[in-house]
Amino acid sequence: MSDAPKPSNFIRDAVIEDLQTRRFKGVVTRFPPEPNGYLHIGHAQAISIDFGAAREFGGRCHLRFDDTNPAKESQEYVDAIMRDVRWLGFDWGEHLYHASDYFEQLYEWAVQLIKMGKAYVDDLTADQMSEYRGTLTEPGRESPYRNRSVAENLGLFERMRHGEFEDGSKTLRAKIDMSSGNINLRDPVMYRIRKATHQRTGDTWCIYPMYDWAHGQSDSIEGVTHSICTLEYEDHRPLYDWYLEQLAIHHPRQIEFARLNLSHTVMSKRKLLTLVEEGLVSGWDDPRMPTLAGLRRRGYTPEAIRDFCERVGVTKAANLRDIALLEHCVREDLNRRALRRMAVLRPLRLVIENYPEERVEELDAVNNPEDARAGTRKVPFSRVLYIEQDDFRDPPPPKYFRLSPGAEVRLRYAYVVKCTGVVKGLGGEVTEVRCTYDPASRGGDSRGRKVKGTIHWVSASHAVPAEVRLYDNLFSVPKPDEVEDVKTVLNPRSLETLTGCRVEPSLAGAAPESRYQFERQGYFCVDGPDSLPAGLVFNRTVGLRDTWAKIEAARA
Repeated sequence: MSDAPKPSNFIRDAVIEDLQTRRFKGVVTRFPPEPNGYLHIGHAQAISIDFGAAREFGGRCHLRFDDTNPAKESQEYVDAIMRDVRWLGFDWGEHLYHASDYFEQLYEWAVQLIKMGKAYVDDLTADQMSEYRGTLTEPGRESPYRNRSVAENLGLFERMRHGEFEDGSKTLRAKIDMSSGNINLRDPVMYRIRKATHQRTGDTWCIYPMYDWAHGQSDSIEGVTHSICTLEYEDHRPLYDWYLEQLAIHHPRQIEFARLNLSHTVMSKRKLLTLVEEGLVSGWDDPRMPTLAGLRRRGYTPEAIRDFCERVGVTKAANLRDIALLEHCVREDLNRRALRRMAVLRPLRLVIENYPEERVEELDAVNNPEDARAGTRKVPFSRVLYIEQDDFRDPPPPKYFRLSPGAEVRLRYAYVVKCTGVVKGLGGEVTEVRCTYDPASRGGDSRGRKVKGTIHWVSASHAVPAEVRLYDNLFSVPKPDEVEDVKTVLNPRSLETLTGCRVEPSLAGAAPESRYQFERQGYFCVDGPDSLPAGLVFNRTVGLRDTWAKIEAARA
C-alpha cells in the first residue's frame, strides 16, 4: 500500500487533535463486523478507514467479531470475513477478538449497574415495550416493573442467566430517562433471553447482550481510542457515552461517517441473504453480488477497491456513488497490470485460401503495451482461424470498418486479409468466411493501402475451448433500495453464459483468479477452483468502455 500522505478529513483531523491534546497517547481502532453474512463493498470503506487510521498514526487496528446474536451467526461467516479483510490488504496481527470473549465481564458490569439502581429486569413484551417507548414527539411511559428493588432485579437477572425463563419473557434494561428526546436513551434493552447455541460458547449462555451494551464496553476493554462508526450510530453515541460514564472505565471517542451507497446494488445483508437463500444468485460469492468475495471472483483487485474507497472519501452527508466510478478504478488498475490475450467469444470460421494448409507461424504479440517489462509472447497462426461473428457483415452497415465482402482488415499481429466469399447454412446464416492474405503484410503492414479495421483472432487448431460469463449490474435501476421488493427490479440480463468460446493456447494453464484483458472485449478473470465445472471458465470483470471517464471529461 502507498505511503503517500492521506488527504485531510474530519476523522483524521479528530485523531490529530486527540493526539496533540494528549487525550490519547496513541491510536487504537477496531473493525467490529457481525458474523451474519459476507462483507460487501460498503464494509471495504469502513475497513480502509479503521485500518488506515491505525496504520497512518502508527497504532493498531483490532478485528473484533460482534457475535452477540447466535441465531444468525456462523463460523462460515467468521472465516469469510477474516479471508476478505486479509485479501483487501489489511491484517490485525495478534489482535483478533470476539464480543463473546467478554461475556462474563459484561455480565458483571450489568450486575454493577443493577446495584447502582441504573438497570432493572422488565417483563414487558416486545410489542408492549414499543408501545411504552413513545414517539419522536411524545415521551415514553415508565414500565410498571421499572421500580423493582435492587435485590429483586439481581435475583431475576441471575435466574435469567440460569435459563429459568422462556425466550422473550424478560429483558434487562438500563434505567435512564423515558422522557428523553433521544429514543435510544428511553431505558434501552441491555440483555435478552435467547436459548440458542452459540458458535463459540456453545450453551454456556442463554442471555445475550445487545449491540449497544456490548460494543462500547468491548471498545473499553481493548483500549480502543477511536470507535469509528457509520452515521446511523450518531444518535446512539449518547448511550455509548452513558454506559462508559456510569461504569467509570476507559472512554473511547466515537466518530461517525456516512456509509457508502452504490448505485445498481443493495448493501443490506438481510436483502443480500434473501437473494442467496432464494437462489436468485449462486451464493454470497456470485460475481454479481457487491460482496468482497463476489468482487474477487469477478476479477476486481484489492488495489482497485482501496483506490475506490480513497476516491469516495469520508463524509457526513449520505450520497449515492455511481457504480461507474468503481468500474473506472478497476479498469485503471487492470490496464496497468493485466496481460493481453486474444479470445473469440462467438466464433466464426475464417479460411485463408492462399495460405499453405500445413504451415504454422509463431507471431510476436505484445503482453501489455502499458508495461514494457511484460515483454511479448508467441501466438500460433494457421490457415484456419476463428474471428468474432460481429467482425463480419454482409452487407456491411454504414461506417463499418471490419470484414465484409471485398473489404480488407488487419488481423492483429498477423497479416492483412481480404474477403473473397462466404459459406452460408441452410437458414442463410454465415458459417464460414473465405479470404486471401497478403504475405508481404506480416505484422499488419498495409504497404500504403488504407486499411482501417483491425480484428482479433485465434488459430482454430490451436485454440482452447472455454466458457465465458458476461456479467452486468444485478439490478436494472440505480436505486433498488427505494423499491418495495428488490426482487422485482432484478436485471434479467445480469448474466449471459457463452459456451463454445475459443481462447489462445497460452491461456490453457491459466490459474484461478488470474486476470487478463481480452483484446477488444474487456477484462476477464479465471473463475475460482471451487466453482469450476469441467473446463476453463472466465468471468468478465468489466468492459473496455469507460463511462465514468466520459462523464468526468464532459464535466471538465
